[in-house]
Amino acid sequence: MASDQLTVARRRAGSRTGLTVVAVVLSLLSVFPILWMLSSSFKTRATVTDGKLLPQDFTWDNFTYVFTEVPFGRWLLNSFIMAAVITVVALFFHSMAAYALARLKFPGRDSIFAVVFSTLLITAPVILIPLFIIVRQLGMLDSYAGLIIPLIFNAFGIFLLRQFYLGIPREVEEAAIVDGCGYWRVYFNVVLPLSRPILSALAVFFFLANWNQFAWPLVSTSSADLTVTQVGIASFTTQYGANWNYILAAATVAVLPMLALFLIFQRQMVESIKTSGLK
Repeated sequence: MASDQLTVARRRAGSRTGLTVVAVVLSLLSVFPILWMLSSSFKTRATVTDGKLLPQDFTWDNFTYVFTEVPFGRWLLNSFIMAAVITVVALFFHSMAAYALARLKFPGRDSIFAVVFSTLLITAPVILIPLFIIVRQLGMLDSYAGLIIPLIFNAFGIFLLRQFYLGIPREVEEAAIVDGCGYWRVYFNVVLPLSRPILSALAVFFFLANWNQFAWPLVSTSSADLTVTQVGIASFTTQYGANWNYILAAATVAVLPMLALFLIFQRQMVESIKTSGLK
């Protein structure tokens, strides 16, 4: 009996060790490109493609060039405005739509949700041209409105919030209704406070996705004052030549806000995963 228990314990220890090794290898593979980008951003143009991880001639000139020779600060500001506005507006309207689809009873509710969910099967490049034509007809090209409004809708956010709301006990809402609350007060005073973990996680996902937007800002804007970070970095390979040391320095700066955002909201993201199965 004791030998059987010892064998089981050894197998479990071996399984844990194997999973740990796999996790470490996958982590290194994930982190290595970021480390290489960070290291290469301090290299000179002659050594940026030498294949070595650590820079031989350490220099800050790449970052100096990025912030002095091109309007990189304006690019960062445009990206922040676009990502922040889309995130805030999308979370507000997505949470209302998800609550209606999860809790309110009205004709065609399930059909509407099916239509919304089906849009997840349509990739962005498929609707890029129709979206461009619509925005042009509305006179919103080359403006913040044309840059922001078409990107607000996101079926994934509505779907995830709806599933979260379905897991909230109905007794919580019924108690609020008994106390005299209408649907709006239940939504603002009960549902939204309970949704903080999932909303925090979605805020990070939405901000990250829109901070890294490239295709839509590229086709919807032509003014230099509306250039976002990703489009601006891509211009280094055309207008400013293929200077990979400058590109990697700009990419490093563009990554820093995302890393800071993840570190700030890491706890909320973990909580959203833990509470997504609330019953």
